[in-house]
Amino acid sequence: MRKDLAYAVAQLNQNAVAIQGLVTVSVEQARWKPAPAEWSILEVLGHLADEEREDFRRRVDYTLNRPGEAWPAIHPGAWVTERRYNEQDPDQTLADFLTERGASLAWLRQQADADWSRSYDHPAGVTLTATDLLAAWLAHDGLHLRQLVELHRAYLHVVWPGADIGYAGDW
Repeated sequence: MRKDLAYAVAQLNQNAVAIQGLVTVSVEQARWKPAPAEWSILEVLGHLADEEREDFRRRVDYTLNRPGEAWPAIHPGAWVTERRYNEQDPDQTLADFLTERGASLAWLRQQADADWSRSYDHPAGVTLTATDLLAAWLAHDGLHLRQLVELHRAYLHVVWPGADIGYAGDW
């Protein structure tokens, strides 16, 4: 397996473990939102499960193995409310994410000999290589890992209203 693909597979696997740790909370905390327009832990997890199934793996596959074919349309921002992520069962949503991530890792391992320089002309006017998409997949995990950590930090104010957490490093 190529070194960069092996790195991506290992990192995506590590990210799944980290995500699992950050979303394994009470149902109350999973559904809690810092503000009405912000996402809950459960909404982040639902988003990650659907992105795994309908975005990254699929779009990398199209780029590598179906050159010239248009990518299927996705609407991840709208899915949060349309698919009612915050009403879903947290354990089932986590199981869905982990199943899809496992399928992605197995599929990626089979792509070692693929031409990762193949590209897709995105309607936004950007040409993306399969390598770009793989790197974006890792970056996407990072964005949501950060978001999950921030949700945990914000939840401290629910557990201890009025507590001054500045000593943690904000001073």
